[in-house]
Amino acid sequence: MRLAFLGTPQFAVPVLEALIAAGHEIACVYAQPPRPAGRGHKLQNTPVHEAALRHGLEVRTPLTLKNTADQQAFADLGLDAAVVVAYGLLLPKPILEAPRLGCFNLHASLLPRWRGAAPIHRAIMAGDTKTGVMVMKMDEGLDTGPVLSTWQTPIDDSTTTGDLQDRLSIHGARLMVDVIASLAAGTAALTPQPQDGVTYAKKILPTETRIDWTRPAHEVIRFIHALNPAPGAWTMHGETRIRLLRATAIEDLGTPGTVLEGTLRVACGEGAIEVGELQRAGRGVQSAAEFMRGYPLAAGERLA
Repeated sequence: MRLAFLGTPQFAVPVLEALIAAGHEIACVYAQPPRPAGRGHKLQNTPVHEAALRHGLEVRTPLTLKNTADQQAFADLGLDAAVVVAYGLLLPKPILEAPRLGCFNLHASLLPRWRGAAPIHRAIMAGDTKTGVMVMKMDEGLDTGPVLSTWQTPIDDSTTTGDLQDRLSIHGARLMVDVIASLAAGTAALTPQPQDGVTYAKKILPTETRIDWTRPAHEVIRFIHALNPAPGAWTMHGETRIRLLRATAIEDLGTPGTVLEGTLRVACGEGAIEVGELQRAGRGVQSAAEFMRGYPLAAGERLA
C-alpha cells in the first residue's frame, strides 16, 4: 500500500516503524514543525520527524493543512490511505478525501469514551479500570468515525500515563498493520460508534496540574499517575516545587498536605499516600528514600 504517515510524538513512532517493516511504501511523513527545546532553546525535530529521517523518508511540517497548496501537494501523493497517530492538526475535508481508501487514525481510548486530546491522562484520572487503542476511519467530527479494530488493556492503581503510552503504542502498531492489511485485501469492516457513553478528554492545562491535598487519597494517586511523566503533578514546600510521580494509598490520618511519620507519607482529605518517586525542580527523578536523604521533610511540615 502507498501510504502517508501523519504523527508527532514518540507514541506514534512504533506505528511508523511497524508499517515500514511490513513493507508498505511511505510516500511522505507529516509531523509538527520543530520547536525550541532544552536550555539553549534550539529547534528540535519531533520524534516522528527524527524517525522518518533515519529511514530516508520525505518529511513535511506545515503549520496548517487548511491552505489549498498544501492540500493539493497531499493529493498529488497518489495515496491508497493515510495513517494518523497523534498528529496534532485538524484534517480538513480535502485531506480526508484525498487518499483512495481514506484516512485511518489510531486513538488511545475505547471510543466513544474519551474523544479528544488527552484520552490516556483522563482515563487514569477518572479511575477507569480499562482502556485500549482503536483504529477508526476519520471523518470531519472529533474522533467520531467508524471503528475497524480494537485492543483492550486493564488499568490498575499503579498504572501511569507513561506506562500506558508504551503499552498502547506497541499494541497499536500491530493493530494498525493488521488493519492496513485488511484494507489491502478488501476485508476491512467498519463498525459505527455507539451513540451512548460519549465523553471528551480535554487537553491538560497547566492550571490544573497542582495537587489538591483535600481530595481523597485514591483520587490524589490517580491524579499523580495520570500526569506522569508529563506535564507532572506538583506541590510546593515553601518556595520549592516538587513533582510527584508515583505513590500508593495507605491507612493514616492527618490534616491534608501534612507530612506524616515514615519515608514520605502525606495526609489527604481521606486517608494518605506514600510517595514512591518524585523530582525536585532542577534535579533528576529520585525514590522517596533518596529524596529524603538530600531534602529531609520532617513530620508535621506542610505541602501545599
